[in-house]
Amino acid sequence: MKAVLCKAYGPPESLVIEDIEPLKPGRGQVVIDVKACGVNFPDTLIIQGKYQLKPPMPFSPGSEVAGVVKEVGAGVESVKAGDRGIAFTGYGGFAEEVLAEAAQLIPMPKGMDFITASAFVLTYGTAHHALKDRAQLKPGETLLVLGAAGGVGLAAVEIGKVMGAHVIAAASTDEKLDVCRQHGADEAINYSTQDLKERVKALTAGNGVDVAFDPVGGDYSEAALRGMAWNGRFLVIGFTAGDIPRIPLNLPLLKGCSIVGVFWARSLHANPDAARNTSRSFSPGLQRERSSHSSPRPIR
Repeated sequence: MKAVLCKAYGPPESLVIEDIEPLKPGRGQVVIDVKACGVNFPDTLIIQGKYQLKPPMPFSPGSEVAGVVKEVGAGVESVKAGDRGIAFTGYGGFAEEVLAEAAQLIPMPKGMDFITASAFVLTYGTAHHALKDRAQLKPGETLLVLGAAGGVGLAAVEIGKVMGAHVIAAASTDEKLDVCRQHGADEAINYSTQDLKERVKALTAGNGVDVAFDPVGGDYSEAALRGMAWNGRFLVIGFTAGDIPRIPLNLPLLKGCSIVGVFWARSLHANPDAARNTSRSFSPGLQRERSSHSSPRPIR
């Protein structure tokens, strides 16, 4: 089979396409015939050795796939060859076949196409885990989403609205904010032209936000943290701005707020039963959505 391989750390241009041996499932595993694979920010990091996960060389990037089960390993009874499914594999998806744990395979809802499915799990899984499990967002609370026009940001906007929050979207252009409004944002902040902390203060009548969802990092994190309400929860999602901020720890003390780490991929392994139940619960209700940050590419 053909696979896109990372044989040495470097930029996307250093990846190669080669023929490799077909995969065989181990106990509890399945081989998936990949129909589409999402392209996400972590894929650009893992091939440069800048991600938490460092697979042995050579490896194929691509962490979320949609396809058809080709073969099942010993002990697998939950799925069979021919079933359509979505899998979060961490890596290996940029290939014609990928190995996945059968217990973590998510059945594809009826009516969902492979391309949509391939760009669904990482963004919506991260946002759902962050808002429900880590922040315990409640109806009527105010949610600030940084990088709100990206895939995980839009997912947070949509899920926040479904959970009953008042959603403030923050992004770098008015065009991006228009997209956020189309996905349900109640308020919008252009942090390229507006002072983030002051706008949060104005939009919340000085109370601050109950939950901040931050996949950006850089200079915006501290400004968002300064706009937290008492007992607020600041969610650390990632650092697409490139810089990991150094937060003055007097801020959570003065705000009485929490800084909460969100690492959905790790949670899948730390608590697989809860993670699997969460994944199955959110997938049918959001099947119509597509992500602009996670750009699916069909593999032919």
